[in-house]
Amino acid sequence: MAREGRHEFHGNRRRRRTIVFGSLTIVLMIALGIGLAAQVRVNDSENSLDSARPGDLLVLLDNLGRREAALREDITSLQDTLATLQQEDGGSGAALTEARARLDALSVLVGTVPATGPGIVMTVEDPRTGVGSEVLVDALQELRAAGAETVQIAGSDNDGVRIGLDSWIAGSAGAVVVDGQKVSAPFVYTAVGDPATLAAALDIPGGVVDTVARNGGQCRILQSEQVTVSALRDP
Repeated sequence: MAREGRHEFHGNRRRRRTIVFGSLTIVLMIALGIGLAAQVRVNDSENSLDSARPGDLLVLLDNLGRREAALREDITSLQDTLATLQQEDGGSGAALTEARARLDALSVLVGTVPATGPGIVMTVEDPRTGVGSEVLVDALQELRAAGAETVQIAGSDNDGVRIGLDSWIAGSAGAVVVDGQKVSAPFVYTAVGDPATLAAALDIPGGVVDTVARNGGQCRILQSEQVTVSALRDP
């Protein structure tokens, strides 16, 4: 009887873990889907933002902020669940390892943890003060379209601003603001992703490199097997 009881106890634990991990998978798929869908919608709509009313832009920004807040809540819930499972299993198990990897991916998406991996560092010099926010937005669009996993923008007066789902860039040349922080030239983009693909996207004919040159600036793109995006989003 005792042996049968132990078998039943371990069977219940396995079934409970299966249910929990199944639920975590669903939560992560939904959260990542929301984030990617939001990013796609932003990219698709940016061409029409110039003609949008200020009220419409505020609504769009508010919606993006709510989606990012929802992703942060999912991360917190997943962290609590993983802590419980780790106490039960002692940190072992392929399912627990996979769940940790998914948590890391989701955290990188919303910018709550540093990210390290292959990528590029692009420095935009602006000696004639001709590079404004529209050029920097184009660069960010190209990086996202080329598959950048995460991006930060730094200037001579700050350590970097982590780009999130509701990030914004505004201001004329010499007075650029990223997410409310003034960023002065030289502008340094650090992006995690396939280095060759990201560099090629920026250097296509008529692309970012050419646009910067037409505005009196110069781009230097360094491909690397390891770059670090260290700036974090403020919860």
